[in-house]
Amino acid sequence: MLLVRGEPAESAAHEISLSHALMLRVAAGELPSSLRLYRPAPTVAFGKLDTLRAGYAEAAEAARRHGYEPVLRMPGGHAAAYHHQSLGIDIVYAAADPIPGTHERFRDAGERLAGALADLGVDARLGEVPGEYCPGAYSVNARGKVKLIGTAQRLVRGAALLGATIVVRDGAGVRDVLRDVYEKLEIGFDDSTAGSVAEEVPGVGVNDVERAVLAAYADLEYGRVDGDTLALARTLVPEHRL
Repeated sequence: MLLVRGEPAESAAHEISLSHALMLRVAAGELPSSLRLYRPAPTVAFGKLDTLRAGYAEAAEAARRHGYEPVLRMPGGHAAAYHHQSLGIDIVYAAADPIPGTHERFRDAGERLAGALADLGVDARLGEVPGEYCPGAYSVNARGKVKLIGTAQRLVRGAALLGATIVVRDGAGVRDVLRDVYEKLEIGFDDSTAGSVAEEVPGVGVNDVERAVLAAYADLEYGRVDGDTLALARTLVPEHRL
């Protein structure tokens, strides 16, 4: 698997577009299966179903008031928030038919990421916390109480993109913006279920989490986001900018 580091993105919409471009290039056979790690800008990533809700425009404006750029994400689900003190992860799998392996990819990534957090001292578990934002059966939580990692997938012919975000520090910032966004969307959300790694294990930083994630994946070939991927990403920005 090719490891690519995140290039500095021009905006949160550009960051999402880099993920999109990487998926398309793997699907086309132009790149191998890839693992991308990056430090995201403050972002609220809305799902397509969110855009159909009456309070969507107000929710996007609430994100902006908190200093988070609203974007349209590729996978399904509801709004998720993250920032510079988070670790963004894209795992792009080359697969002629990605549908049969959907749950296996979710389970494998969830177990690896939970294991990475456990190595840092977190009581990390796989599973949904009642009342969590963007609920998912393969979320990673702490103590069965606090969501730390959300995962989602997008499937296209030739590839599957599994995206994950680990909130490492400033859990309060994520709680604040999600509280307002979910209120505007009129979706139930218990803000006590949103947290950060550092709230579980004080002193842990993004670099620590990145090293733990890399240790969970073997046989990585080190690379970088290339020029063709960057160029394709710029053409995709309008699809994700709100």
